[in-house]
Amino acid sequence: MEAGRVVEALAALAHEHRLAIFRMLVEAGPAGLSAGAIAERLGVPPSSLTFHTQALARAGLATQRRASRQLIYAADFAAMNGLVRYLTENCCGGEAVCVPVCNPAQAPDAACAPARSGTSSS
Repeated sequence: MEAGRVVEALAALAHEHRLAIFRMLVEAGPAGLSAGAIAERLGVPPSSLTFHTQALARAGLATQRRASRQLIYAADFAAMNGLVRYLTENCCGGEAVCVPVCNPAQAPDAACAPARSGTSSS
């Protein structure tokens, strides 16, 4: 991940509502959540929600799709993993034994666990 994209992603997450939305989307997994469900859980008006979800989408951290009349937002796990990888690539002196990854396609109890490979993939 390029430094400019990292700055955009971190800037998008540097707001209480956007951080809460992103965490909700990560928890929801690849299926995502409808805009209505997000707004209800956060207690924010639709116009505010649109502003925040669009900021996450522009930063590449979330995707948006239409399902009938609903907008569904989902976390972009590849982007999230790229951000975490960028932030931790020199962790532990570059040994890469502590670089975390999240694979939502795995079983829930094994979905997010530290990588145990000896190489770093940046």
